[in-house]
Amino acid sequence: MDTHTRVVTKNGKTKMQSHNPERKTELRHRAYRYSIRLIGFLDNLPKDTSSQVIAKQLLRAGTSVGANIVEAKGSGSKRDFANYFTHALKSANESLYWLGFLRDAKGIESSELEGLLRETKELANILGSSILTMKGKRQL
Repeated sequence: MDTHTRVVTKNGKTKMQSHNPERKTELRHRAYRYSIRLIGFLDNLPKDTSSQVIAKQLLRAGTSVGANIVEAKGSGSKRDFANYFTHALKSANESLYWLGFLRDAKGIESSELEGLLRETKELANILGSSILTMKGKRQL
């Protein structure tokens, strides 16, 4: 069940905050599925040198999103939790760069690439929003 708490922000505005543990689990699963999709996409890239170098960079960055989200769950403090989410966000932003680079520099256009770009942006937005919420709760 999704519960909400009314929170007053630093500027005096009121907002509703969700406390649904299923959302955290869903984010981990979503990032995991994203990594699987990404691997499938990368395995089908051309085998030329530049595509493979970009693929390796994207593989590291893209799978790091989910890995950092999982690490956050086991963190010992709120600060560590926020740091893992920050690393996940940075990895998502790097993934956006490499995906865009494949599209623009290598001329790779596919519905799969566009879907990965959309999902990467959505994951980055969720992570960014979560980080802002954490920072609003206490000074990090």
